[in-house]
Amino acid sequence: MSKISVIDSIMGSGKTSWAIEYMNENKIDKQFIYVTPFLDEVERVRHALPHMHEPNEKKGGKLRHFKQLLASGVDIVTTHALFSRFDTDIYEMLAQSGYTLILDEVFNVIEQLNISNSDIKNLIETGTMKIENHKVIWLDNQYDGAFNELKDLAEQGNAYSHNGNIIFWTFPASMFQVFEEVYVLTYLFNGQIQRYYYDYHGVQYDFKAVERQGNSFVLVDYDKSKENRQQYADLINIYEGNGGKTDLNVNYLPELKPLKNQNELSSTWFKFAGEEVIARLKKNIYTYFRNVAKAKANDIMWTTIKSKQDALKGKGYTKGFVSLTMRATNKYSHTHNLAYVYNKYMNPYERQFFTSAGVTVDDELLAVSDLIQWIWRSGIRNNPAETINIYIPSKRMRDLLKQWIKGEI
Repeated sequence: MSKISVIDSIMGSGKTSWAIEYMNENKIDKQFIYVTPFLDEVERVRHALPHMHEPNEKKGGKLRHFKQLLASGVDIVTTHALFSRFDTDIYEMLAQSGYTLILDEVFNVIEQLNISNSDIKNLIETGTMKIENHKVIWLDNQYDGAFNELKDLAEQGNAYSHNGNIIFWTFPASMFQVFEEVYVLTYLFNGQIQRYYYDYHGVQYDFKAVERQGNSFVLVDYDKSKENRQQYADLINIYEGNGGKTDLNVNYLPELKPLKNQNELSSTWFKFAGEEVIARLKKNIYTYFRNVAKAKANDIMWTTIKSKQDALKGKGYTKGFVSLTMRATNKYSHTHNLAYVYNKYMNPYERQFFTSAGVTVDDELLAVSDLIQWIWRSGIRNNPAETINIYIPSKRMRDLLKQWIKGEI
């Protein structure tokens, strides 16, 4: 069984640098697969380690070429997208090979399938499948129809049900067990879905951190108190408003009501927000960047829920949009004026999926984890860290950021 170590250190602390050093120092004795979210990070690793191989689409498809590289025993660097497609053939090859996996950032390990409650009920009533201990068991080996994808997932052991009416795909947890070693490079892992997934499947892991010692990066025992978060109190200028009619934190709410209900700007809230509210928010973003931060267009980073991006984009900041889920890239480190127009909550069905199995979920830590990851795409990730300005109209998200800075969360 693999030893899984979560390298839980703040962005910019040297996790990738440690990984590159580790792979270089052990390139003779170990075999590595390095997995990162973006192609530009693949190129960064290949530039630092020329012996690493990248699967090529022109070699019969990336997955097929990956298998060829795996069979030849070389070191491989690839993306989360390809990693999520690993199949039973790769599982069997890895089980025989003794590779070390380095996973740069957590990735999408669970996804709700688009199958209706009535279809699930029909598949059970006709004896096509059954649900046993949350797991979907496929019974009809001769089936060939509209639910072939579900059949394949169930036969691979990767389909799970919640309450008998929602089905999730989960990345095969057994894939993490066939490596000699596994390192997950991330931050605030305890608040992330991959941690809940590990706990759901009974996957064991420990915590480490990375620390610079001289010119090298080494792994040390995890200790939150060593993060020195208080240093960021003077580097993150959070817009606080003035409590009046021009306060950008409250003026988008009907009748300037106090933020007693802290669900404002959540996905559900956005779903029912009227045109006037959205128009007010759009004006707020413009006002913040233009009049408060006095920011130039090339020094802006902003985000919101994807479905409202077009409705909220505006003059002078449209091109500065960066996805809520952006991680593991230095591409936006030149920006210093930010707007985070969202209030993060875990998908309720995913939450229930985990909690119904006895897994503890921390909505607050999940929210601040995503917020911090997003903020650290900006100039604050540079060395030395640079001052940033940020507009966060959700009181809940502002409070979580302040609690994180104080070490309270």
